Formats: sequence, structure tokens, C-alpha cells
Amino acid sequence: MDFAGVGLLDGLKGKQREDRLRYLEGLADEGFSLDEMVAAAAENRLALLPVERALGGQYTGEEFEQRAGVPVELMLSLRRQIGLPDADPEERIFTDEDVVAARSVQQFLDSGFSEKSIDEINRVLGEAMARVSSVTVRGFGESFLKPGDTEQEVAWRFAELSQKLVPALDPVLTAAYRAHLRDWVRVAMLSPDELATGQLAGEIEMAVSFADLVGFTRLGGELQAGELDEVVSTFARLAAEVAGSRVRLVKTIGDAAMFASSEPDRLVDTALELLEAAEQADLPSLRAGVAHGIVVPRAGDLYGNAVNLASRVTGVARPGSVLCTEEVHDAAGDRFEWRFARRHRLKGIGDAVPLYRARRLQD
Repeated sequence: MDFAGVGLLDGLKGKQREDRLRYLEGLADEGFSLDEMVAAAAENRLALLPVERALGGQYTGEEFEQRAGVPVELMLSLRRQIGLPDADPEERIFTDEDVVAARSVQQFLDSGFSEKSIDEINRVLGEAMARVSSVTVRGFGESFLKPGDTEQEVAWRFAELSQKLVPALDPVLTAAYRAHLRDWVRVAMLSPDELATGQLAGEIEMAVSFADLVGFTRLGGELQAGELDEVVSTFARLAAEVAGSRVRLVKTIGDAAMFASSEPDRLVDTALELLEAAEQADLPSLRAGVAHGIVVPRAGDLYGNAVNLASRVTGVARPGSVLCTEEVHDAAGDRFEWRFARRHRLKGIGDAVPLYRARRLQD
């Protein structure tokens, strides 16, 4: 192959050129085409070609159908639902895992799961797996990339590790899913009306809280990327740690975390605990807002008036404080020390809202 003629050796001299040439020859021996190498080099992923192959597929659409016993259109639809780009059924993109996945989805459909529910599950799964994959790739780089590595060393080391470690993640994901599913079932309730109508309620009453890092935008301009990443990672870890069996961490969004609970007092306690943990971890100041009201659960997230109100309350909270609406204050009762924080006009809420600052009871 004419590696120099297509620009794959441009700008390289001495040992760097020799290393690149040796690597390219190795790729050619493994069956990679010149076009594949050129495309990968243009996107700075030449060293990752062997990993792509290790994680890639081996079946065309027709071969997939023969093995799975379901139409390839089902798998292509699943790929779109989880956020992957459209694919040509003639490409060898399908794996043994895809065969098992398609059979499993077909089993759900045959059991009576609606297509709408399947679509929603896959969409949320895709969002979650995109984040897990991103963190995994970063973990690979931080753990196994060594100073002075050549492309060849990185390529084959990463390919070997991916074949060994990626399958080891499967039981971890399954265990996490089962544990979360069990936790949701344990706290879920079915009302007499839901049993009578056969329909889940579209709205429920819950307490909702947001907590965020004060001045995060300013921090972004003051801290190095690694320092900022450490702040965000520590905040996300603490948010996960303070959530308990009756308080759910709904999501983290960079500098903010959202919690929910059917018990307002537990949610106030969690917000205070998070602020205390952040202070001990020497993080920038946090603030939190807590509201109670009607929410609409959808795709693992919550929407509705209580969510909007909690967000607005957080926005006016002082650094290091937990600010609550009157409904939360009344429901939590004497578990906390309260200070009236006056009425606030909150954007999009209407009338001024009385707010209360919660603190731990003093011994």
C-alpha cells in the first residue's frame, strides 16, 4: 500500500515515521483497507481502529435475521431509539449481543408490552448508555495510556483490554438495573382507582429539590479543566451518596442535582446533608431549594409545577442554605429549625411565595 502517497506519513520524520509505518503495515496485515486508515487518520482515531473492530459487528442484516428469527428492521429501529445512527443492513454491524437483544425485545412485545413503552425504555437506555460509554472510554484513557506510547502500542493494548474488560461490565450493568428496579418496585404504590381503571395516575404528589454549585459559571473561567472536572465529579458522587431509600436522586446536570421524595422532611434532611458533605469536601458553596406539589413522572424524570417551583426557589437561595416553600415547612414540622425568609416573587409563578430557611436543630 502507498501510505506516503495518501498522506499517512506526512509531517513525520525519523523514529515517528518508522513507528507509523510499522503500525500501518500491521493494520494492513489485519485486513484494514487504505480508505479506512485515511478516514481514521483524518479524525485522529488511527490508534483506535483495532478497538473499533474488536467492538464491531460480524453479521449483515440477512445473517442477523437468520440467527435472531426476527426482522432486521426491529434491530435497526432499536438502534435509532437508543441514539445510534442509521445503518446499512448490508454492513457487518450486527453482533451476537444484538441477536439476543432483538429476541428479548420481541419477547417483551409478545408478552403485551406496548410499543410506546418499549420505545421509551430504549430511549432512556440509550441516554444512560451514552453516558456510561463516555465515562468508560475516559477511564480507559486515564488508566492505560502511558507517556510516550506509540500508536501501535496503544492500538493493540486497548484492543486486547476491550475484549477482556467490556464483557466483564455486562454483569455490573445487569446488577445495577435489577437493584434499581427492585428499589422502584419497593417504593411504588397502586391506588384503588388505578387498580379499578387499569391505568396508572398521570400525576402524583411529591417533594422536589434542586441543589447547585454557586458561581459555577465563574469557576469555569478560573479553574483548569482537570480541577473543574474534579469539582463536578465530587459533587455528583456526594449527591449519589446522600440519596437514601426514601429519597431518589433523579439526575445530575453538571453543577446541579435533582432529588425527589414522597416525604418532604426526608428531602429537607438530604439537602442539608448534601450541603454539609460539600463543605467537608471543600467544594464551592452549594444552595438548595425544596418544593412540594404535583409532578408528572416520565422516562425517569419529573415534570410539573413542583419541579418548576423547586428550581425557582433554588435560584433565590443564599449560598450554604436550604430554602423551602410553605408546604414543605408545614409538612416537615418541628424536625428542623426554621427562619422565615420573606415572600419572594419567582419568575413564572405568579403571586409572591412565602419561603422558609431550614437548619438543623441545635442541641
